[in-house]
Amino acid sequence: MSEMFWKHSSRAVRHHWRRGGIALVRRPLLPPSPSPRYHLPLSSSPSACCPPRALFHSTRTLQVVKPVLLADIGEGIVECEIIQWFVEPGARVEEFSPLCEVQSDKASVEITSRFAGVVKKLHYEAGEMAKVGKPFVDIDIQGAASKEDLESLTPPEPVTASDKPTPDMGVMPAPSEPKPTTAASESVDGNKGNTQGRKGTHAGLATPAVRHLSKELNVNILDIDGTGRDGRVLKEDIFRFTQHRDSPSSTQAPASASATPSPSPSTNATVFSSPEALAAGAQKETPVPMTKTQEMMFKTMTRSLSIPHFLYADEVDFTSLVELRARLNRVLVKSSGSEAQASKLSYLPFIIKAVSMALYKYPILNARVDVADSTAAANGGKPTIVHRSQHNIGVAMDTPSGLLVPVVRNVGSLNVLGIATELTRLHALAVAGKLAPHDMSGGTITVSNVGSIGGTYLSPVIVEREVAILGIGRMRTVPAFSTVPGEEDRVVRRQVCNFSWSADHRVVDGATLARAADVVRTIVEEPDVMVMHLR
Repeated sequence: MSEMFWKHSSRAVRHHWRRGGIALVRRPLLPPSPSPRYHLPLSSSPSACCPPRALFHSTRTLQVVKPVLLADIGEGIVECEIIQWFVEPGARVEEFSPLCEVQSDKASVEITSRFAGVVKKLHYEAGEMAKVGKPFVDIDIQGAASKEDLESLTPPEPVTASDKPTPDMGVMPAPSEPKPTTAASESVDGNKGNTQGRKGTHAGLATPAVRHLSKELNVNILDIDGTGRDGRVLKEDIFRFTQHRDSPSSTQAPASASATPSPSPSTNATVFSSPEALAAGAQKETPVPMTKTQEMMFKTMTRSLSIPHFLYADEVDFTSLVELRARLNRVLVKSSGSEAQASKLSYLPFIIKAVSMALYKYPILNARVDVADSTAAANGGKPTIVHRSQHNIGVAMDTPSGLLVPVVRNVGSLNVLGIATELTRLHALAVAGKLAPHDMSGGTITVSNVGSIGGTYLSPVIVEREVAILGIGRMRTVPAFSTVPGEEDRVVRRQVCNFSWSADHRVVDGATLARAADVVRTIVEEPDVMVMHLR
């Protein structure tokens, strides 16, 4: 005799066999109710004896809507600006396909989808600020949906260019009905017969650098037909649009507008003036909102004002480094390296390596000061100096969108060629506006090469959570006395450059910075020293 147990908790509705009766093998003892909320009706009708499975058949997977949260991208960022959307409501997306591009105080990032399905709702429009950790898009996941179901949800043809949906999807507007559009778009699309209306909000695809250019030229990016991939607007599209907009054929006024036409101020304007400067009248002030890069610089430099700076300048002889760089570049031209490897060396990788070598001797310049955080609280509220093992050197770069400071990580483990390769990669991403937050965070000291543009001396500003920064002036040729023994009276040609340092005077004294700067100067003036410290 064996006992039989039911694996799931349920309620017995009816017995199939009486006590003492003979039960047949593989025949049900009793029909279970899978859930307390659902049970078979006690009825003698044939419909009451139907299998329980038929009562719970549904397609709930088609109605499951998943809200996608804006992930935390680090560095304490709490909100991001939606730069552009790559999808629209009703569009089908795959897992890891791009949804939108957001820009924070650090960089622009593409957000990808965590699910595969159909976009149901966009919580923000382009240009609005999205909160980190909050939903920004809803996706109806596919589940067990068939291809026909998805095609019924997502039309294979693109949505019409009209911003407002038509009352009846089966009735198309008459071709003769005019559509509202701007004067600029009429001038561009005049040769196309005005068959295409104004684009929707999600059609203006462009990089941050292109958007910055459109703001400078006072162009609405939605009025431009992009020729890039997936309709992306390129710089050439903006220049072509402005050239057509500012051409005499599109701006010519009727002859009857003025009886005695006067020459336009723009005819006398030059590259060093503007039509407004030549026109008579009162002072005109035009408020212009800050770009995201300017807002980031405003907040960062405002916090840096709390750091007491002191300056130290030194003159460095680049003559030996100029000769070494010329020899190494000749070797690089002959060698067949990988595509990712830098094809030419500048002076900056040598300087960054020299700074890293000096940090091993003076690690205080690689530290940070904790004043009001968890580390200081654990120390009884007193300020704390935190030393860092890796040399993550930030490099200030001039880009189309403004000043950016990407970080070359762990410089101590790289040689000069490795540093040059990383600088090439970061510069290409910075120009394209594709720097990730990881590329711009975690810096321990900064190098600013303003001399590549101009200027001999500068007063660099220390970045928050750092204690020192090096500013490099332009290199110039000067006459100098020879240092060769016995030829001290001979005048020779020298290449010199000025290094300008700023340090946090709360933790770094003048003598320490002077000694560290002298180490950097010695290595740059005798670059062969780097050979002895190759890793």
